[in-house]
Amino acid sequence: MRRNRWLLITMLLSVAVAILTGCGSNEPSWTAFEGAANAKTFPVPKEANKTERASKSSEIDYVRYTLPGIKENDDIPGPYLQEIAAWGWKEEASQSSGSQKVFLRDGQIVQLSVHDDFFTVLVPKDKKSTVNVKTIDTE
Repeated sequence: MRRNRWLLITMLLSVAVAILTGCGSNEPSWTAFEGAANAKTFPVPKEANKTERASKSSEIDYVRYTLPGIKENDDIPGPYLQEIAAWGWKEEASQSSGSQKVFLRDGQIVQLSVHDDFFTVLVPKDKKSTVNVKTIDTE
């Protein structure tokens, strides 16, 4: 009898954990930020996970971050744009479009490119390339 009770309790706890895990929010909270790996003065959500960094290119340094819940077809969330502005970055609207945003601060340019469940932070290495930053597709 005791053995059956422990088995029942274990099963109920397992089901409860599975339900709670499955019901967790996939949306980022947009409450905590840290500096990007390639631009320490540019914020990225702490929830984002760095998955790839390509710094060997002579023209651009980019870091790819996974962030479940972020979507290419949606606008960049307002809280994230507010945090970017709070860190002193200004959007270059003439070079931004849709899910590709270009930001400027103290002569440094950062391009934020949002895709489904990931985003990239691109930083031109050569000062000449900061004049005409174009959209770079990392897929």
